[in-house]
Amino acid sequence: MEINSEVTQAKAHKPQLVLTEHAHSVVHGAGAIGLFNTKVAVFVTKSVGSMWCAYAFAILALISLPSAIKSGNSIIIIGWIAQTFLQLVLLPIIIVGQNVQAAASDARAESDHETLISIHTLTSDVHRISLQQSEILKKLEERSDQIKE
Repeated sequence: MEINSEVTQAKAHKPQLVLTEHAHSVVHGAGAIGLFNTKVAVFVTKSVGSMWCAYAFAILALISLPSAIKSGNSIIIIGWIAQTFLQLVLLPIIIVGQNVQAAASDARAESDHETLISIHTLTSDVHRISLQQSEILKKLEERSDQIKE
């Protein structure tokens, strides 16, 4: 009984394609404020998550390098490297890397979705043909039984 219900659910299942942008409302909500927050977050992420922003941040960080070196203080130099350069420049580069990974993940999802749709279609067709064959066999058995009588 339970297996029959699982098979019925499996037959009724429709494969869905879920991409990164489909999950936006899950994070901030589907209301007006949630949509606004999502748009702002995506805009800022796309702006900061670009190599052009990384280059601009690197130039900005390099402006203060001569002062850090002139101080001769190792704490200031290390602070400049860790806090100014690494944090400022690596942030956009990390976001760019994440965007590349998300795009690759979405491409895999689309490919997997197309494959699942094809498998689903073929399986449905095989099931349909199997039902037709069962009907034909049933009719042949009935005819055979009638001939025997």
